[in-house]
This record gives sequence, C-alpha cells and structure tokens, in this order.
Amino acid sequence: MTTRKARTQKPRRRPSSGRRSDTALLIIDVINDLDFPGGEKVLPWALRMVERLGPFAERMRRTGVPVIYVNDNFGYWRSNFGDIYAHCTRPKSRGRNVARALKPQPDDYFILKPKHSAFFATSLVPLLEHLGTKKLILAGLATNLCIFFSAHDAHMHEYKLTVLSDCCAAESDHDHDLALSQLQRFLHVRVCRSDEVHLSARRRRAAAKRPRSTRHGARRKNARSAS
Repeated sequence: MTTRKARTQKPRRRPSSGRRSDTALLIIDVINDLDFPGGEKVLPWALRMVERLGPFAERMRRTGVPVIYVNDNFGYWRSNFGDIYAHCTRPKSRGRNVARALKPQPDDYFILKPKHSAFFATSLVPLLEHLGTKKLILAGLATNLCIFFSAHDAHMHEYKLTVLSDCCAAESDHDHDLALSQLQRFLHVRVCRSDEVHLSARRRRAAAKRPRSTRHGARRKNARSAS
C-alpha cells in the first residue's frame, strides 16, 4: 500500500554525468583526518588553504570546470565516499573543519585512491578521457607528498599542469616551497596563485548566459585553464 508520504515525496535528483571539458580541477586529500605524524603541523596551513580553495572551487563549478576529488581511502577497502567523509568529520578528527569546509557538491566527482598518486590504481584516467580533459589544475594536501606524486604521474600521462600555490599545504613553508620549485624546474609545471587563473572571455560569457538552475546543476562545458 502506497502511503501519502511516499506519493508526495519528490524523487532525489541524480547528479549529471558531466559535460566535456578540456580542463579539470583535481582536489587531492582534503577530506582528511590529518591523523598521521606531522598532521598537527599541516592543520594551520590547511585551514589557511581552505580560505582560498573553497571560493576557487566554487568559481570553477560556476564556469563549468569539473571538480574532481581524489582522496585516500585510509586503508578502508570496503568504504565509499560517505564512509570516508563521516570518518574525517567525526568530532575528534583533527581535520574535521577542513573536510567540512571543502565538502564535495552533488555534481562533483569523487575517486578513492590507495596510495599517494591520484593516478595509481584509480579510475582517474578513464574519467578524464570521458570528460575530454587535457589540462589539470592541482590543489590539496600535501604539497610535497600526494600533490607531488600526482603531478609526476600527470606529467607521465602528458597532461598540461597548473599547481595552485595558495591552495596547497604541507607541514612547513620549506616543504611546500621545495616541492613547488622541483615541479617547476623538472616538470615545467605552471605554479601560480588561485587569483592568477583567468578564464577565457568565451567561458565568462557562457557562464553569464547560463540559467541559475543550470549553473548549480549540470555545470560542465568546455573550459580553458590559465595557460
């Protein structure tokens, strides 16, 4: 027997499958409990990172750039995103405020990874091929570990790379700056601040014409990174 509540309940909106985009934003390991040696040193830098990365990610969403979260599975092989998010936002989690501030939105993508690199043993490459992506913008934790490893693998796959210096964090300025300088020197990665990423005039016009409901729903059209 169908109840009145069941008859009147609206169906849950399914996330869109995504439109093709030549640029994507990879947000790495920000859903994080920071429960590791040195995590207490990362925390203040991560909180500063949130102030830049949150608005930047929203700007990318509004203009149709896919936002892809690639996150450690913390060794929980039967977990999904909901489990990981709940684990990292529990009251005693050191990284709770960072994870809550950067919670993925319904149309974002979320991939779990077993190791440092966003590419190793994950579905990231098939997803990027599906989206038609050739350029990647990297942000997240930690600059000298998972960002560094992911950038190296992205270089091997011949993606054009930008790393946001103010949207990454590490245990110290030294670790952060050294990793970025190595990426610049040996991989020729473009390192810049989030406010130096400029969208093409065509992209801005398309975003301005898009209906409000579309901006917050199917947000993906071809994009151009700051290059």
